[in-house]
Amino acid sequence: MSSDNVQLTKRWFNEVWNKGDLDVIDELFAQDGIAYGLGEHGRDVRGPEGFKPFVQRLRAAFPDLQITVDDAIEQDNRVAARFSAVMTHTGDALGFPATGREVRVQGISFSHFHNGQLVEAWNNWDIYGMMQQLQVPVAPVSTTLLEESDTRSC
Repeated sequence: MSSDNVQLTKRWFNEVWNKGDLDVIDELFAQDGIAYGLGEHGRDVRGPEGFKPFVQRLRAAFPDLQITVDDAIEQDNRVAARFSAVMTHTGDALGFPATGREVRVQGISFSHFHNGQLVEAWNNWDIYGMMQQLQVPVAPVSTTLLEESDTRSC
C-alpha cells in the first residue's frame, strides 16, 4: 500500500502535469515551497505563483504531456520518484518553433512534504536527450561556466 506522501506525489504528477490543473499547485505547493533548479536558467522556483509559469510554459510546448510515476518510495516525509514522460512538441513556448516530434524522457524527483504540502523538490530529467530527440542544436557548455561552478567531488 502506498503512503500518503507517495499518493500526493502521484496526484501532483497526474493533476498538475498531465491535466494542467493549476489550482492543484495552490493546494499542494507550500507558499514558501522551493523547486530547485526549475526556473529560467536553472534558478530556483519559489511558491505556487513562481511554479505556475514553469508548468504553463512546458505544457504550452508539449500540450499532450503524459508523465507516469514508474516507482516511488518514502522515508519520513521525503519521497523519491522515478518517472517517464511522453510528449509531442507542438508549441513554440521553448523559444524555438515547434518540431512536431514525439519525445520520451526519464527523470527523477526527490520531494519533501510537510502537513500534506510540497515544501522542497529536486528534479532531474534528461533535458539533453529531449533536445536531441527534437533535433535542436544544444549550445556547448562554456568553459567560464565550468570554471565558476562548484567543482567539489562527490
